[in-house]
Amino acid sequence: MHRSSSKSAAEKSGEHVYDTLIIGAGFAGLGTAIKLREAGVHNVAILERAAEVGGTWRDNQYPGAACDIPSNLYSFSFAPNPNWSRSYSGSQEILAYVHSLVNDFGLEKLIQYQQNVTRVELDDAQGLWMIHTDGGRVWKGKTVIMASGPLANASFPKIRGIENFKGKKIHSAQWDHDYDFTGKRVAVVGTGASAIQIIPELVKKVDKLKVFQRTPAWVMPRPDFSTSELSKKLFTKLPFTQKAIREALYWTHESMALAVIWSSPVTRLGERLGQAFLKSQVPDPWMRRQLKPDYKLGCKRILVSNDYYPALQKENCELITWPIANIVEQGIRTSEGIEHRVDCIVFATGFDVPKSGTPYPILGVGGRELAKEWQRGAQAYKSINVSGYPNLYIMFGPNSGPGHNSALVYMEQQIAYAVKGIRTILDSNLKMLDVKPDVQAKHNANIQKRLAKTNWNSGCKSWYLTEDGFNATMFPGFATQYAAQMSKFDVKAYRQVKADVTA
Repeated sequence: MHRSSSKSAAEKSGEHVYDTLIIGAGFAGLGTAIKLREAGVHNVAILERAAEVGGTWRDNQYPGAACDIPSNLYSFSFAPNPNWSRSYSGSQEILAYVHSLVNDFGLEKLIQYQQNVTRVELDDAQGLWMIHTDGGRVWKGKTVIMASGPLANASFPKIRGIENFKGKKIHSAQWDHDYDFTGKRVAVVGTGASAIQIIPELVKKVDKLKVFQRTPAWVMPRPDFSTSELSKKLFTKLPFTQKAIREALYWTHESMALAVIWSSPVTRLGERLGQAFLKSQVPDPWMRRQLKPDYKLGCKRILVSNDYYPALQKENCELITWPIANIVEQGIRTSEGIEHRVDCIVFATGFDVPKSGTPYPILGVGGRELAKEWQRGAQAYKSINVSGYPNLYIMFGPNSGPGHNSALVYMEQQIAYAVKGIRTILDSNLKMLDVKPDVQAKHNANIQKRLAKTNWNSGCKSWYLTEDGFNATMFPGFATQYAAQMSKFDVKAYRQVKADVTA
């Protein structure tokens, strides 16, 4: 247990002040709560805007939704699941795993549901964070974990005339399970990670499916197999066998960095594999030409699917590569003047990723606003702390994105770092632990210098970049390098302000 600290004015007045407030009950929020409790920090609350845990896996329940990282790697190392049904599990099974974390680690009592955060504000005098929720409540905490995630908010894209469409509009992250697609004329806008999972499912039901592609993606085969009962029993009785498989998967994905992150002979080999896969699945030369990417492998997200290309070739499916000019009452008009009439438009257009803003106002020292400081691109120290916003830890903050390995591998490193920071604040009775601006600036100059040499910054337009090409999203290196970065908690990199000594 940490040493007893002096009381703030809020505590003296009888108000409850949490040691840590966690925003979001997805993987990051729950994982942080587990590790905080292991470290002896129990005065914790998790604020969840929905009525259920799960984050992105609760929200993304569209047909075919699944993870593109193997399940044995897309799970916490400290909470293995020996009963995954497949190599790559679907969203329902991943959501069930998230629920199991709550049950197995007794987290239910920490979670405060339907607490939608509207504002996060630092009280400089007390060194406390005030979290406002839309019900009018204000939660107070010495430290805050922002675990709402980069893929938490989705909205319809800004396409001219979208408000005029008289049919059904569905976003992939806000799926309407009551809508019957049978016999309908349906358009899918987008050909990214969600779309390539939705399209093979919809083509089985609809009368006509029109797929609107802006940019073709690199698509690789998906080695997906069902898990035998023997394997499940083996993993349960001999956990080290599952750990060995996880380790093998980790290093296999680490090696992919040589193809994905930097341009190398391995990149060219990967491109040849992608082209060979395309040729093996799409016999028509003209269609292959439409589906062949014109940018370097890794510049945009690489997709994995065995049934996307076959779905596009079904008789009731049409690939449209003309740009969308606008949306009209009856459907979509493309730039060559053709109007495509449909009953429903599915927007698989991704998320509002905060590369240059924040999901809600965050006010730091002296009332400074994080969204304004991030207008030209988000920056942080080691992806997790921002100067001027003491005692605030951002999960999947700027430049923490993996392009080749499991997000949960990176997440575990962030959680461990945040726990070290919070323990430092509580054990040393600090009012503020604020990263020094020059330390943050030096760190980011190095990150951007390294990013300049990566495939992500090689010229294509992607959600990794801001409109003017600033990469605030990805980490320019191996997962092992990220782990090395996060393993060192240097308290000298931070400005330390002691709490008042009066109890």
